[in-house]
Amino acid sequence: MVRIRRNGNEQRRQQIDEQRFAKKVEALDGDALSAALDQNIAWLKKHLGHSDDVVVREFCYGGDPRLRAAILMIDGLTNSNRIHEDVLRSMMLTAPGDAQDPAFAPSEAAQYLMKNTLPVGELRAVVRLRDVIKVVLTGDTALLLDGCQEALVISAKGWAKRSVDEPKSESVVRGPRDAFGETLRINTALLRRRIKDPDLRIKNFTVGARSNTDVAVVYIEGVAQQGIIDEIERRITEIELDGVFEGGYIEQFIEDNHWSPFPQIQNTERPDKAAANLLEGKAVILVDGSPYALIAPSVLTQFYHSPEDYYERFLISTLLRFIRALSMTMALLLPSLYISFSSFHPEMIPSKLVIAMAAGRATVPFPSVVEAFAMEVSIEILREASVRLPGPIGPTIGIVGALIVGEAAVQAGIVSPIMVIVVALTTIGSFAAPSYNAAIALRMLRFPIMLLAAMFGLYGVMLFLIIIVVHLCSLKSFGVPYLSPFTQGTFRALGDSMIRIPLYKMTKRPDVFAKDQERKRINSSSAEDVEHDSASEGPAERPQEP
Repeated sequence: MVRIRRNGNEQRRQQIDEQRFAKKVEALDGDALSAALDQNIAWLKKHLGHSDDVVVREFCYGGDPRLRAAILMIDGLTNSNRIHEDVLRSMMLTAPGDAQDPAFAPSEAAQYLMKNTLPVGELRAVVRLRDVIKVVLTGDTALLLDGCQEALVISAKGWAKRSVDEPKSESVVRGPRDAFGETLRINTALLRRRIKDPDLRIKNFTVGARSNTDVAVVYIEGVAQQGIIDEIERRITEIELDGVFEGGYIEQFIEDNHWSPFPQIQNTERPDKAAANLLEGKAVILVDGSPYALIAPSVLTQFYHSPEDYYERFLISTLLRFIRALSMTMALLLPSLYISFSSFHPEMIPSKLVIAMAAGRATVPFPSVVEAFAMEVSIEILREASVRLPGPIGPTIGIVGALIVGEAAVQAGIVSPIMVIVVALTTIGSFAAPSYNAAIALRMLRFPIMLLAAMFGLYGVMLFLIIIVVHLCSLKSFGVPYLSPFTQGTFRALGDSMIRIPLYKMTKRPDVFAKDQERKRINSSSAEDVEHDSASEGPAERPQEP
């Protein structure tokens, strides 16, 4: 009986202790760490939901049972080998030198470990439990110490990541072959590698109530206009969303006109292109988990520019820009012009061509507008299907499908041969655009302009073009006119628009992006020397033979 009563008293005392401990844990509000290690661990486990991938390793460091500690990390997000070697081994085999001193306070252990024991490059202290959860969920490791109201944050991220690879959507013949990845710090390092300027600034933000996605705004202080940078940061901080998983989320929240088909923020996967825009006074927005960088502000002309334009000589670059402009014009207007000429203005077509078109359309039972819409919709379906199919067979299915469908439609008398040629040229022209989202805008506008061409002929085409121009004139990207540099009224600003003047002539940055005192890109005297030397040098003398 005595033994049973004693056991009952022990159980009752244990229950009382557990209730007191639970109340102490509930009393923690997350704003401050407790001096009791067990309470901190219990609070963290509770708010992390006792997840199976949360690793808590308790140990005594320095071989002294009085010095208790614990590390908290997420399995799969942390480099376990680094934690074992740099943290556990260092602490369990090395005790603080003042631990044997009777006046030693456990609260001093955190600062001592930071300065004398842990061989970790990036190490800092936090004093809030909520900050501990935040850093652990981002891949860092938290070190909790008994008797200390500070936790040490050890940078030991080690999740699986993709190495630097070639650009997939912005390939060039001449130029660098590296591209952005899904890791934010690798992307910022790619920009630092190209711009070794102490004025390069990288400001981090956290967006997403639940995803807590890291977003970085990169710019060059003194070159970019501070008003534009402040506006970009303000719009990012005002985003209220539960999760951000790609840069497109940020783009849709911070753009000026949400109803415009034209993109107002450019995206790129090329670090060299992003670095070049930084030197012009623009800002680059990087999102953790996205291999694309956002460039803001953006204007219309830069969407048909390619990084290769600056790696080749200016005559070649100017020719390529005219070819791209012609291709994008074909992608927008060719089907509507075919409808207008064939339905409303056949007298504007040469006689032999009219006879050939009439012979091809002799067996077609549909008007030209139905014919054009059917072919364009079919091509768009084939294009979307080729994108969604696996990589090796996607382009093949798209090409073979277009050939088979076009040939079968002509033989069945559903469409005319000239219509197949028009649709093929339109599709090829849309592929020539360097920017995918700019090509998408032209593909969207192609259908309403075809409808107006079927209703009013060339008058409808011109009316829609006037509406597009008026809309472009009203667009702005963070206060910068979308049609810059055409709206600036200076010939110098047009030197990098449809044409590209020689690099030694591009002595100043664009006026709409850079600060007034930092617009000079090249020393004017050196540019004059280059021009003078190239003009004064005659043919090289042939060396005399010995």
